[in-house]
Amino acid sequence: MSNELDKPAADVFEAARTRRSVRAYKPDSVPVEIVREIVALGRHAPSGSNIQPWRVHVLTGVSLKRVGDALQQAFLADTPERRDYAYYTDPIEEPYLARRRECGWGLYGALGIARGDRGKSKAYRAGNFNFFGAPVGLVFTIERKLEKGSWLDYGMFLQTIMLAARARGLHTCPEASIANYPDIVRRELGISTEWVVICGMALGYADADAIINTFQPPRIGLDEYATFLG
Repeated sequence: MSNELDKPAADVFEAARTRRSVRAYKPDSVPVEIVREIVALGRHAPSGSNIQPWRVHVLTGVSLKRVGDALQQAFLADTPERRDYAYYTDPIEEPYLARRRECGWGLYGALGIARGDRGKSKAYRAGNFNFFGAPVGLVFTIERKLEKGSWLDYGMFLQTIMLAARARGLHTCPEASIANYPDIVRRELGISTEWVVICGMALGYADADAIINTFQPPRIGLDEYATFLG
């Protein structure tokens, strides 16, 4: 496992195959020039009419700790979550519900957290808010006035950054949880309510010895989502 996590991806196919949500990182800092290179590659992502709707805040050192501490304290204090947008449908229907449950149960199972153990699951979830201890945290925002097409563009921007990280031997974890407390994020970053907090992302060198990094959720097969027409 260590070799797979540590080595840079040889090409885009390997980058996509080896990209995973890494939830434990080495304390090693990432050279600023590499961080800038990775984030800079994101600007080559496509967007409708080239409007480029993304804005990213790159956090390290003091700023990373300040934002992470504020978010984590809110979570541990059971501060009500007030996300700017709905990430999931309510209720979640099949087949999506089964896939979500399989992912969640598999994740907690890898950590030895039994179903229904709210104390341990909450203690683990708290790690989401300090970017899993990664040396770099990214926060992504978009102007509230933009429409769904720009959100589609944003997904390509995020993926470009994650694939670029793999090309440099780094890993990431996109974090929707960061958007659970948008007012805190805006306060800490000094941005207005005109900006929607989409998500965060941890970035760093994967800790290959961490049990949590052995977990990989299953993917549906090609024939389940693709139709080839001659």
